Amino acid sequence: MITLDLAKRLRAAGVPWTPTPGDRFIVPDRDMDRDVFVISDIVVEVHELPTGRMLGFNGTTEWALDSIEQQEVLWLPREDQLREMLAGRFLRLESAVAGFVVVIDNGGYEQRHADGDAERAYARSVLAAAETDD
Repeated sequence: MITLDLAKRLRAAGVPWTPTPGDRFIVPDRDMDRDVFVISDIVVEVHELPTGRMLGFNGTTEWALDSIEQQEVLWLPREDQLREMLAGRFLRLESAVAGFVVVIDNGGYEQRHADGDAERAYARSVLAAAETDD
């Protein structure tokens, strides 16, 4: 799973998120940074309201939190979502002694992004691609 710091950097880079079932997120800065939630039609649903998207917590009567605005949560994209964001730039995923390396085409040359975790290596590649697009 990607780190809180990488998730914040992806959001700051303008990586868009349309919440769908299976997406993971956290509620930062409320002493809940370590609690990972998963959107599900049963537990957490996305509600489209005139004021914006709300994430509704169903079946959690013991909580004071019934719903929260999308911009107040932090998306933790999965490996497949990060790879999809790279689109045609993704060249390959390599195994390395210390983890994984994602190789992307960044402006006509190969660029490598390594991490001990494959999702974090993909996230670093997405950040590099977003910086190139700016």
